[in-house]
Amino acid sequence: MAIFQVAEHFISINGEGRKAGQLAHFIRFAGCNLACGYCDTGWAKEVHDNWEGYSEQELYQLIRKAGIVNVTLTGGEPLLQNGIAGLLLLLGRDPDLQVEIETNGSVELFESGIPDSVSFTLDYKLPGSGMEQYMCTSNYERLRSVDVVKFVVSDRTDLWRSKEIIETYHLIDQKCGIYLSPCFGRMEPAEIVEFLVEQNMNHVNVQLQLHKLIWDPEQRGV
Repeated sequence: MAIFQVAEHFISINGEGRKAGQLAHFIRFAGCNLACGYCDTGWAKEVHDNWEGYSEQELYQLIRKAGIVNVTLTGGEPLLQNGIAGLLLLLGRDPDLQVEIETNGSVELFESGIPDSVSFTLDYKLPGSGMEQYMCTSNYERLRSVDVVKFVVSDRTDLWRSKEIIETYHLIDQKCGIYLSPCFGRMEPAEIVEFLVEQNMNHVNVQLQLHKLIWDPEQRGV
C-alpha cells in the first residue's frame, strides 16, 4: 500500500491558475527533484522526517471531510509520490471534486486515463530558475484543454524564452491555459504586460500570486 508523504494540508484560496481566488484544499507533498533559485517552499523539498504519512483512502477521506470542491495537489513535486496515479484516479471519479495537480515540468505526465476533472498545472522552468535543463518537453504532446502551462518570469531573458517555448510547442493551438507570473521581488508585472503588447501575444494570461499579496510572502499555510 502506497503511503503519501504530506508536508502540510490547509484550506485557503488558489493563488494562481484558472481558479485563482477560489477556495481550495491544498495537499502539499514532501520531496522535490529540483532546486529553483526562487523556490518559496524549500522547506518541503527535503523529505527526511518533515512529513506525515497518509494512505490513499486516508487522503480521500481528509479531502471529503473538508467539504471544499477545489483540491490542489502541490509540493515539492507531487508526481514523485509513489501511487500518485491511483490517487488521481480515485479523486477524479468523485463528481463533487475538481482537482489540480501542480508539477514542476521535469517529470513525465501520464499517457492517458486521467479524467478531465483532474487538471495539470505544468511549470516550464525558465533560465532565471537555474533548472531549465531538466524540463521534460515531451509533456507538451500530452496537454489537454483543461491543463495549464505556467512560466515564472524573472527578467527580460525569461520573457523572450517563454515566447519561444509557446511558439515552438504550439501551446496556443492546443487550447491549454498559458500563464506568465512575475517572480516575486524580481520582476515588475507591468514589464510583462508591456512585452505582451509589444509582441502581440494573444491568449496569454498575466497572473500575480494572490497569496503573496494578501499575506506575508513567507507565511506558510496560505
